[in-house]
Amino acid sequence: PVRRLPPLAGRVYGRRWLVLLLFSLLGFAQGLVWNSWGPIQNSARLAFGFSGWDIALLVFWGPIGFAPCFFFMWLMDKKGLRVTVLLTSSLMVLGAGLRCVPVSDLEIRKKLIHGGQLLNGLAGPTVMNAAPFLSTTWFSPDERATATAIASLLNYLGAAGAFLVGPLVVPSPNGTSHLLLASQSSTEHIKDRIEAVLYAEFGMVSLIFSAALAYFPSRPPFPPSVAAASQRLSYRRSFCRLLSNFRFLMIALAYAIPLGVFSGWSGVLDLILTPVHVSQVDAGWIGFWSIVGGCVVGIAMARFADFIRGMLKFILLLLLSGATLASTWFTLTCLTSVTHLPLTTATLYTSCILLGIFLNSSVPIFFELFVETVYPVPEGITCGVVTFLSNVFMGVLLFFLTFYHT
Repeated sequence: PVRRLPPLAGRVYGRRWLVLLLFSLLGFAQGLVWNSWGPIQNSARLAFGFSGWDIALLVFWGPIGFAPCFFFMWLMDKKGLRVTVLLTSSLMVLGAGLRCVPVSDLEIRKKLIHGGQLLNGLAGPTVMNAAPFLSTTWFSPDERATATAIASLLNYLGAAGAFLVGPLVVPSPNGTSHLLLASQSSTEHIKDRIEAVLYAEFGMVSLIFSAALAYFPSRPPFPPSVAAASQRLSYRRSFCRLLSNFRFLMIALAYAIPLGVFSGWSGVLDLILTPVHVSQVDAGWIGFWSIVGGCVVGIAMARFADFIRGMLKFILLLLLSGATLASTWFTLTCLTSVTHLPLTTATLYTSCILLGIFLNSSVPIFFELFVETVYPVPEGITCGVVTFLSNVFMGVLLFFLTFYHT
């Protein structure tokens, strides 16, 4: 017979919001640095001599950075959040610093930029996997989905910020920027503006690292819930449980295929829309609003899910149905020679933004469903496997696009 222990009373701390803020800012900065080059690919080609292959590879370093994903999952499970976050943020500082090294030789400069993007990609496993682990460790059950949504979607919001900052600060070589005179759009001027963006991103990442070094505890003194205090499965048993759970594998594919493909597609949106004569600024605004809309709706959906449990699958079916309709509309609109539908700025904006809203807002709901499906597997391991699979599909898309443009 097993002696039953009395249930533990959970306790939450006000400092949980500070921990959530620091982690969310780290995710925001990682997404911003990852998506720096896609929205300004035309300007980067002129300033640094990048080719279409270089632009796709700069985005490709994100999924490549997930190669040591399982190491970061192990580190988070064994050493806690503080060690993992400090290692991640130090990699981001080093990567952002490499991109700023003032070397006159363009070939060496390109290699440093590629190296910086790879180091920033190595931070991806933590900022994309640790959100459910952080919310379970610090937040009560009725706040967990909301905290997961904020921590996970701020990374997407950082990628959206790159769509806004890049095209507005860096002039386009084809004169599409409405903020700068065409006479100013010389190669040196464009290069100076790109470097200004790189220095600003390096300063932001360094500030976040300093704040995390000063204060980012691994866990609160007392757990917020019984689930947070319970014993979890070991690293090896967790993988066996995940790989043998058919329901988890089906949900993982439902998450990884659409989200992975859409993330890679968003990163090279300007490259994709250039053949249909969409300017760098318009492509940036399309990407920005699609991700921002998804973040806002995603946080609202997560808050709704906190109050109404047991409806996660129904919410996901609605969101994925909407994404299917939006992507179908976008595809038919672009096939003008076949469908004869009008290809206008309004239809491009609407279809892309709706697609981003439906897909990005499903991320926190998926994470909650994963955690509930495979409990007591640790949250970091569960979401690590899922995001690794998602990045595999993103890598397949970018690999195809790299050779397609070559």
